[in-house]
Amino acid sequence: MWTPTEEEKYGVVICSFRGSVPQGLVLEIGETVQILEKCEGWYRGVSTKKPNVKGIFPANYIHLKKAIVSNRGQYETVVPLEDSIVTEVTATLQEWASLWKQLYVKHKVDLFYKLRHVMNELIDLRRQLLSGHLTQDQVREVKRHITVRLDWGNEHLGLDLVPRKDFEVVDSDQISVSDLYKMHLSSRQSVQQSTSQVDTMRPRHGETCRMPVPHHFFLSLKSFTYNTIGEDTDVFFSLYDMREGKQISERFLVRLNKNGGPRNPEKIERMCALFTDLSSKDMKRDLYIVAHVIRIGRMLLNDSKKGPPHLHYRRPYGCAVLSILDVLQSLTEVKEEKDFVLKVYTCNNESEWSQIHENIIRKSSAKYSAPSASHGLIISLQLLRGDMEQIRRENPMIFNRGLAITRKLGFPDVIMPGDIRNDLYLTLEKGDFERGGKSVQKNIEVTMYVLYADGEILKDCISLGSGEPNRSSYHSFVLYHSNSPRWGEIIKLPIPIDRFRGSHLRFEFRHCSTKDKGEKKLFGFAFSTLMRDDGTTLSDDIHELYVYKCDENSTFNNHALYLGLPCCKEDYNGCPNIPSSLIFQRSTKESFFISTQLSSTKLTQNVDLLALLKWKAFPDRIMDVLGRLRHVSGEEIVKFLQDILDTLFVILDDNTEKYGLLVFQSLVFIINLLRDIKYFHFRPVMDTYIQKHFAGALAYKELIRCLKWYMDCSAELIRQDHIQEAMRALEYLFKFIVQSRILYSRATCGMEEEQFRSSIQELFQSIRFVLSLDSRNSETLLFTQAALLNSFPTIFDELLQMFTVQEVAEFVRGTLGSMPSTVHIGQSMDVVKLQSIARTVDSRLFSFSESRRILLPVVLHHIHLHLRQQKELLICSGILGSIFSIVKTSSLEADVMEEVEMMVESLLDVLLQTLLTIMSKSHAQEAVRGQRCPQCTAEITGEYVSCLLSLLRQMCDTHFQHLLDNFQSKDELKEFLLKIFCVFRNLMKMSVFPRDWMVMRLLTSNIIVTTVQYLSSALHKNFTETDFDFKVWNSYFSLAVLFINQPSLQLEIITSAKRKKILDKYGDMRVMMAYELFSMWQNLGEHKIHFIPGMIGPFLGVTLVPQPEVRNIMIPIFHDMMDWEQRKNGNFKQVEAELIDKLDSMVSEGKGDESYRELFSLLLLEKVEQETWRETGISFVTSVTRLMERLLDYRDCMKGEETENKKIGCTVNLMNFYKSEINKEEMYIRYIHKLCDMHLQAENYTEAAFTLLLYCELLQWEDRPLREFLHYPSQTEWQRKEGLCRKIIHYFNKGKSWEFGIPLCRELACQYESLYDYQSLSWIRKMEASYYDNIMEQQRLEPEFFRVGFYGRKFPFFLRNKEYVCRGHDYERLEAFQQRMLSEFPQAVAMQHPNHPDDAILQCDAQYLQIYAVTPIPDYVDVLQMDRVPDRVKSFYRVNNVRKFRYDRPFHKGPKDKENEFKSLWIERTTLTLTHSLPGISRWFEVERRELVEVSPLENAIQVVENKNQELRSLISQYQHKQVHGNINLLSMCLNGVIDAAVNGGIARYQEAFFDKDYINKHPGDAEKITQLKELMQEQVHVLGVGLAVHEKFVHPEMRPLHKKLIDQFQMMRASLYHEFPGLDKLSPACSGTSTPRGNVLASHSPMSPESIKMTHRHSPMNLMGTGRHSSSSLSSHASSEAGNMVMLGDGSMGDAPEDLYHHMQLAYPNPRYQGSVTNVSVLSSSQASPSSSSLSSTHSAPSQMITSAPSSARGSPSLPDKYRHAREMMLLLPTYRDRPSSAMYPAAILENGQPPNFQRALFQQVVGACKPCSDPNLSVAEKGHYSLHFDAFHHPLGDTPPALPARTLRKSPLHPIPASPTSPQSGLDGSNSTLSGSASSGVSSLSESNFGHSSEAPPRTDTMDSMPSQAWNADEDLEPPYLPVHYSLSESAVLDSIKAQPCRSHSAPGCVIPQDPMDPPALPPKPYHPRLPALEHDEGVLLREETERPRGLHRKAPLPPGSAKEEQARMAWEHGRGEQ
Repeated sequence: MWTPTEEEKYGVVICSFRGSVPQGLVLEIGETVQILEKCEGWYRGVSTKKPNVKGIFPANYIHLKKAIVSNRGQYETVVPLEDSIVTEVTATLQEWASLWKQLYVKHKVDLFYKLRHVMNELIDLRRQLLSGHLTQDQVREVKRHITVRLDWGNEHLGLDLVPRKDFEVVDSDQISVSDLYKMHLSSRQSVQQSTSQVDTMRPRHGETCRMPVPHHFFLSLKSFTYNTIGEDTDVFFSLYDMREGKQISERFLVRLNKNGGPRNPEKIERMCALFTDLSSKDMKRDLYIVAHVIRIGRMLLNDSKKGPPHLHYRRPYGCAVLSILDVLQSLTEVKEEKDFVLKVYTCNNESEWSQIHENIIRKSSAKYSAPSASHGLIISLQLLRGDMEQIRRENPMIFNRGLAITRKLGFPDVIMPGDIRNDLYLTLEKGDFERGGKSVQKNIEVTMYVLYADGEILKDCISLGSGEPNRSSYHSFVLYHSNSPRWGEIIKLPIPIDRFRGSHLRFEFRHCSTKDKGEKKLFGFAFSTLMRDDGTTLSDDIHELYVYKCDENSTFNNHALYLGLPCCKEDYNGCPNIPSSLIFQRSTKESFFISTQLSSTKLTQNVDLLALLKWKAFPDRIMDVLGRLRHVSGEEIVKFLQDILDTLFVILDDNTEKYGLLVFQSLVFIINLLRDIKYFHFRPVMDTYIQKHFAGALAYKELIRCLKWYMDCSAELIRQDHIQEAMRALEYLFKFIVQSRILYSRATCGMEEEQFRSSIQELFQSIRFVLSLDSRNSETLLFTQAALLNSFPTIFDELLQMFTVQEVAEFVRGTLGSMPSTVHIGQSMDVVKLQSIARTVDSRLFSFSESRRILLPVVLHHIHLHLRQQKELLICSGILGSIFSIVKTSSLEADVMEEVEMMVESLLDVLLQTLLTIMSKSHAQEAVRGQRCPQCTAEITGEYVSCLLSLLRQMCDTHFQHLLDNFQSKDELKEFLLKIFCVFRNLMKMSVFPRDWMVMRLLTSNIIVTTVQYLSSALHKNFTETDFDFKVWNSYFSLAVLFINQPSLQLEIITSAKRKKILDKYGDMRVMMAYELFSMWQNLGEHKIHFIPGMIGPFLGVTLVPQPEVRNIMIPIFHDMMDWEQRKNGNFKQVEAELIDKLDSMVSEGKGDESYRELFSLLLLEKVEQETWRETGISFVTSVTRLMERLLDYRDCMKGEETENKKIGCTVNLMNFYKSEINKEEMYIRYIHKLCDMHLQAENYTEAAFTLLLYCELLQWEDRPLREFLHYPSQTEWQRKEGLCRKIIHYFNKGKSWEFGIPLCRELACQYESLYDYQSLSWIRKMEASYYDNIMEQQRLEPEFFRVGFYGRKFPFFLRNKEYVCRGHDYERLEAFQQRMLSEFPQAVAMQHPNHPDDAILQCDAQYLQIYAVTPIPDYVDVLQMDRVPDRVKSFYRVNNVRKFRYDRPFHKGPKDKENEFKSLWIERTTLTLTHSLPGISRWFEVERRELVEVSPLENAIQVVENKNQELRSLISQYQHKQVHGNINLLSMCLNGVIDAAVNGGIARYQEAFFDKDYINKHPGDAEKITQLKELMQEQVHVLGVGLAVHEKFVHPEMRPLHKKLIDQFQMMRASLYHEFPGLDKLSPACSGTSTPRGNVLASHSPMSPESIKMTHRHSPMNLMGTGRHSSSSLSSHASSEAGNMVMLGDGSMGDAPEDLYHHMQLAYPNPRYQGSVTNVSVLSSSQASPSSSSLSSTHSAPSQMITSAPSSARGSPSLPDKYRHAREMMLLLPTYRDRPSSAMYPAAILENGQPPNFQRALFQQVVGACKPCSDPNLSVAEKGHYSLHFDAFHHPLGDTPPALPARTLRKSPLHPIPASPTSPQSGLDGSNSTLSGSASSGVSSLSESNFGHSSEAPPRTDTMDSMPSQAWNADEDLEPPYLPVHYSLSESAVLDSIKAQPCRSHSAPGCVIPQDPMDPPALPPKPYHPRLPALEHDEGVLLREETERPRGLHRKAPLPPGSAKEEQARMAWEHGRGEQ
C-alpha cells in the first residue's frame, strides 16, 4: 500500500537505477529526487531534473537528506536543509559537467585539465563542509576557497557571474540595485584576483586605510655537510641589509655536533626559525641571509699541539650568504618550502672575520677561500604573509616543529598594543689591547656577565641567538694572534624590567695561550651601567669603555670597588675627582667598544618623557616639559600612552587656567600621533583608556573652551597648523568631552546639564562659523575647513550618547547647511564636503528614520547641485548608493514613502540628465581611453544606472502618479519622457553591465518594463489626439523594440534550468512588452501613418524574435500598416519596399526561421483575405514569403561549413530574385559584391569579373555624382565605372579569360581617347596588347562540363528539383566532380540511372543527385571554321560562351539483329540549353530547355568512318612533313589498328549491315547515305595506302616483318571491299608505287600502344574488361563514341544488348555510387564473330574513360620503346581533359566522333611535337582543312618544306569533297584532340620528297608548316619538356544558319567551290563529291536532292539550311579544330 511520506522527502541517488520495472523511474547516480510515497522498500517520486515524470525506485538506492517542505500535499515544494553554498556547489558542478566534456571535444585541452582539477577541489571542499567537523574559522576559509573556485570556473566557461555577500548568493529582491551592482563589482574583482593574484580594488569612501601586511621568512636547516672540521659547531643565521651595512634581525643559533647533526638529539628535524615582522619596505631592501659558522675546539684546527685538548675555544670557521632578492620571485610563486644550498667560504685573514659576509657579497674573492665540494648548508625557505595570529592559524604544522621566533632588531612597522618587550641588543664591536711584552700578539677572549646592583650575576639574561636557551655568561670567539680584534657579534640581553635599574655589564679580557697549560689569563676588564642617573637607559650608540688592568688574582667580589670608577668618557666627565689609589688602574692605551640598541615598551631613553612622567619632582619645569612633548618619538609615547594621558589630565586638574591650553595641545598631538599607520593599532588602547581608565570628570569644560577658542581664532590667524591639528583630533576630543561629562554627571547626579548643552550648541555655532567663512583667498583656512569636515562625521556617535537622534540630526543639518554652495568653493573643497556628506550618510545617525527626515533634504540639495554641474560624480554616486541601500533595508517603514517622494522630486530628472551626459561623453571619448576620465568609464555609468534603477524600483503607483501630475506643461512631460526613454534605450544599446551579469541585466529589464507600463498611459493620454507628438511616440516604439531584442532576454539560447528559474521569477518580459507595444500601436489610430515606413524595420526585428507569442502579437501590425498606407496612397509600396529591405539584413544577421516564414504567410494571408485589396496583398505576402525562403537558404549556406559552390549558387539565386522578381536595385548590387567576394575567395576570377560586370553595366559614362556606397567613396558615375572596368579587366586577366577583357580594354581606350588622356590610353592599349600575347603564348586548360540534377525536397529551395550544368575545375574529371558534389551534400544519394526521376523522388524528403558529363556545343562556329585562326584561339571558343550541351544514349530500336547489332543501334541525343552561357556569374547555371533527337545507325556509321579517316590523314601528314622524326611506332600502331580491324570484320560489319540488298530495299531513302558510306570506305583504303607508303619510307629494319604483315592484311582488306568498289586496286599507292594527289584532309591520329591503353581515363568508373587483342571493334567504338556507348566483351563472351552490357559493367565496377554511370557499354573482343568486331582501328576501342585490365602481353599491337616510356608515364600525370564521352552518364564511351582519347592525344603530342597552323590564301576552305597541331612546349621552326600528301584536286569529277556528317556535331579531331588538332593543310604541299605525282592545279604550299613557328621533334631528344598545364578538350561546333538548324559539324568544302580541270590525273583518286549538309526531312519522308549539292539526311529535327551556309559551316568546323588547345 502506497502511503505519503512524512520525513523522507528528499534524497540523492547513490546507485544508478535503470527503471527496469513497470512504472520504474530511470535514475543516474548523483541525481536528486523528491519522494512522494513509499511502499515496502520502494519509493515513488520524481527526479528534480524531470519534475513532470513520476515513477518508482528502490529505497536502498537513495541517501536521504533533511529538507524543508512547504505547501504539503499535491503541489508541495522541497528545499534541502543544507548550507546554501553546498547546494550551489552541487548545482554548479552538474552544470559544469556537460560543458567540461565539450571542452575536450573542442580541443581546449588546457582548460579541460584545469577545470577538472578545480572540480575535484570543489568536491573535496564540499565534502569537508558536509563533514561538520570544522571550526567556524575553518568553515569560513573553506567557503572562501569554494567561492573563488566557483567564480573562476564560471568566468572561464562563460557562465553568469554570481553576486555574493559573505560567500552567500544574494537575493536581488532583498537588496538595492546599487548594492547589487557593488556586489557584482566585488565578485568580478575577486574573480580577477583569483586569476591574477593582484589586488586591484580601490579603497571606497568611508573605508579605513588597510594595514600593511607583515612578511615572515620561515627558515629550516636541513643539513651541514662538512667532513673536514671534526668539531662541534655553532651556526648563526641572521638577516643582513647590504645597503645599510647592518644586521636587521636577531640571530638564530643552531648547535651541531662534529658529525653535522644537532648537539641536542631532540632537535633533529626541528632546526627551524621564523624571521618575523618584515615590512613591504624591508622586502625591497638588498637583504641577505647570512650564516656564520663558529667551531668549538682547538685553537688551530690542524695543529693538535696548539693548546691542551680539554680546553675548547670558540673559533671562527666560515660564512655563507644567500640573496633574498634573487630567490624572492620563486618563493612568492610557490606556496611551500623551497630548498637552497649555501656554500660555506672560509676567511683568509682572521682579522677581517667581522667583514667576511660583506666580502662574499661583494665577491672580493682574494679575502676568502672557495669551499671544497663537500662544504655546504642546505636550508629550506618559505615566505609567509599576514599577522602572527593568521600565520599560526594557517600553518599549524610549522609551529609544531619547535619553531624559534627570531624578531627584528627594533620595533616592527606596526606596534601592537599588547606587545610587551624589554630587550637590549649589545654588539661587541672591537678592542685595542697592548702586546704586553709578548713577541706575538694575544689570543683575546671576552667574557661578559650581567650583574645586579648587589653584585649578583643575573641568571639566563644573555642570549646568543634564538633557538637555544639563555645563559648567564658569554664567551666571545677568539681571533688568533690579534691585539685589535673586531668581533661584530650581537648578543641579546633580555633583562627583567624590575632588575634593569641598577644592573651593569662586566667584560673580562683573557689571553688564551696555546703554550704551557693553555690557560686563559685575565689581563683586564671593562664595565658599563645600563641606566643613567637620570633614569634613562643606555642610549642607542657606540660606547667606548675604559679598560682597567687586573690579573687572575684580582677579585670582583666587591663590585663597588670598580663601580665607583668611570666606565666611559661621559662618566669620567661626570666625576673628575677620582682617587688614584684605587685597586684598578685604567690602561689608557687600551680601549674597548660596544654598541647598544634598546627595544623596550617599558624603558625609555628620552629625558623629556621621563621629566613629564615625574612632573611633580620638578613642578617649575612643567611648561617646558609640556612644550617639548611633541619632540618625543612616537614609539616612546605609545609605550607609555596610559601613563602620559593620566599625567596630562592630572596636570590639567592641577591648574586649568595655567596649563589648560598646553595640555590641550599635548592631547591633540598624541591623538594625531595615533592616526599614523605605524601606531594605528593603539587606537583601541586609547578607546579602552577612555572607557575604563579615564577619570578627568572636569576636563570637558576646558576641552570645549579650548576647542571653541581654536575655532573662533581661525578667521584671524595666518598660521593655522595647530588649529588644523585640533580639527583632525576632533573625534577623540569629543570622546574625552563626552566621557568626561558622563563621569561628571554620574558624580553630580546630572548637574550643569543645561550649561553643557548650551556650551555644545555654542561649539556647533563656532563650527558653522568656520565652515561658512569664504576660503577662496586663504589656502590655510581652506585646509582648516577640510580638516574639520573630514573629522566632523566621526563625532555623531559620541553626541548620540548625550543627545536625542533629532537633536544630533539638527546639529548636523545646521552644520552641513552652513557650507557654501558648489559655485563658490574650489574643487578640492567640493570633494571634502561630499566626502563628509558621504560619511554622514554611512554613519549610524543616518540609519534612523527620524534623522533621515531631517538630513535627507540637505544631502539631496548638495547632490542635486553637483549633478547639475556634473562635478564629483563618483562621490555623488557613492552617496546615492548608500542612501538607496538604507532606504531599501527600511522599506517596510512608513516614512520610506515620503523619503522616496523626496528623492523622486529632487533626483529623478537630474539623474536622467547626468546619465545622458555621461553616456554621450563615454561614447565620444571612447577613442581617448588613454586619458583617465572617470566620468566616461563604464564604472561610473554603472554606478548611476544602478542609482536610477534603485529609485525607479522604489517608486510605486502613487509616486508615478505624483510625478506625472507635477509637470507644469506637456512640454515638460514630453522632455521627461524623451529623457527617460533615451536613457533606457542607451542602457540596452551600450554594454553598461557585462554580458555575464545576468542577474543585474534581468533586474534592469524588469524595472524598465514596469516603468514603461506606468509611463505608456501618460503617453497615450497626453500625446495621442490633437497633441500627437511623433518624437515621443517614436522614442517609445524604439525603446520597446530594443527591449524585446535584448540578448539577455532571449531565453531560447540558455539552459532549461536557467530558463525555468527566470520564467518563475520574472515571466517572459518580451511578451509583456509586446502586449504593451501592440496596445500602444492600436491607440495611435490615424497617426499610424506617421510610422510607415519608419517603424517597419524595428517591428520586423521584433517579429523575428523566436518567441511564438511575440510573433502572434506583432505580425498582424504589418497588415495594419499595409491597410493604412493603402487608405492613404492607394497602394502599400513603402511597406513593401521597407519590409523587403529590412528582411534581407535581419535574416542575414541570423534572425528568423522556417516556422516564422510559415506563420508570417499564414497570419497575413488570413488578414489580407478580408480586404478589398486582397489580390495585391496576397501577391505581396507571397513575394515576401518566397524572398524569405531564399534568404533562409542563403543564411544557412553562409553560416554553415558549406562549400563555395553552394554559397555561390545560393547568392546567385537570391541576386536574381532581387533583380527579376522584386526589382530592388540596391539589394541586387549588394549581392553582386557579395558574390564577387565569394568568387575571389574561391579563386574563380573569371566568374568574379562577370559578376562585377553586372554592376558596371548598370552605370553610364556620365559625370552624375554618386553617393558613398559599400566600399566606394563619393565619386562621379564615370569614375566608378572606370574603376570597375579596371578591376574587371584585372580579374579576367587572373582568370586567363583575356578574350573577355579585350572589349573592356577597347571601351576604356575609347573613353580615354575622347578625353585625350593619353597616359591612360597608352596604359590600356599596352594592356590589350599583352592580352593578345597571352592568348597566343600562355597555356590554358579546358574544363569539363557536368550535368547535375538535384531531386528531393531536402535540397535548398534554389536547387530543389532542378538540373544544372556545371563548369568543372581544372583537371577535374567526372569521378572527382561526383565525389565533390557528394561531399557538398553528404545526405544525398547518387542516382544510378540517367532517366528522368518520377514524382515519388521529386516529392520525397530526401536528396538525390544525378550526375553525368556533357559535351559543350559552341556558339562561335564561324571562328572554329576559319582557316587562319590559331588553335589556341579556337580552343577558347570551344569551351567559352557555351549555352548548349549534349549527351548521347545508345539504344536498339525494333528487333535487335543478333548477327549484326549495328543494324538496329540508334543514338538518343539530348541537347540542354541553359539560362545563361558558361562561363558567367556562376560556375553552374540552370537548364531551361531540353531537346531530344535520334540518330540512325547508318548516320552513326558515316560519322565513325569519316572521323577515323580524318585522324589517319592527320597522322600521316605529320610523318610526311617530318614533324615526327625517327620513331614510326605511332603510325605502325595506327595502321595496324585500322587494317587489322578492317580485315577482322570492322568495315565488313558495316558492309553487312548497310550494303545488304534487304536493307537497301527496306530503306530506299537511305540510298544517298549508303553511297556516302561507300565513298568514305573507299577513301579509307586510299588513305591507308598513302599511310603504308609513308610507313615503308620510315620503318626501321627490325620492324619490316610488321610492315609486311600490314601490306598483306591491307591486300585482304582491299579484296574484301573489291566486290563493292571495283578498280580499287588501281588506286593504292602502297601497292602500285604511284599515287594520285588528293586534297583530302588527313587528320592526325594518335593510336594506342598496349602501354597507352593503360593510360585511359584514370577517373573512369570502370576498367576495360578483357580486350583479348589490340584490334577490337573500332566501328562499334565509334558508333558508341557519339552515343556514349561502347560494346566490349571479353574473349568468349558475347554482348547481345546494351542491357546485357550494363550488367557486365556493374560486375566489372561494383562501386554502387557509380552504378548507373556505366549504362550500355559493350565490350567486344576481336576474336568474336560478332558483327561489331570488325574495326577501323582497334586502338580506339579502349574508351577514353576506361582503364584496361588486360595485361599488355594480351594485346597484339606494337608498343612504344623504352625510350618513349617516360613520355607515356608523363601522360599518366597529365589531365585527360576533354576526352569526355558524349554522355557522362555513360562514361565508358571510347571516342567522341571517332577521335582518339586524351591519353593518346597527349602522348602523341609528347612524341610527335607541335605543328602550327598554316594557311594558303589560294586554297579553298576545304583545301585548307580543319586542323592544326599546336603545342607550346616546342617552338623550333622547320627548315624545309615538308613532304605532304598531294593537294586535293578540285575539278569536275564523280568524286566530291566529303561533307560534314550530319550526325556529328563534332569533327573527327576537333572534338577530342586538343593537343593534336591535325591540319588539312598539312597535306596540301607538293610531294617533293615522296614518290607521288604533283597536282598540276594546286600550287605547292610555301606557307605551310614552316610559315609559322613550329618545332621539329627529334627522336633522340630528351623527352622531358617543361610541363605546362594544358587543357585537353572535346568540343563540338554548331552550324548556325538563318533558321537555327540543329548543330552539325562540317569538314567538307562548300558546294560552291570551283572544280579543277578533270584532265589532270589525281595523285589519289578524289573523294566522291557529296556535300554533306543537313537535309530537310519532309513529312512524307522524301529527301530533297540536287545535282551539285546532295545533302545527307540529318538526324531527326534537323532542318535543311540554305546552300550558302556550307562555306560558313566548313569554316566554323575548321576553326573548332584549331581552338582545341
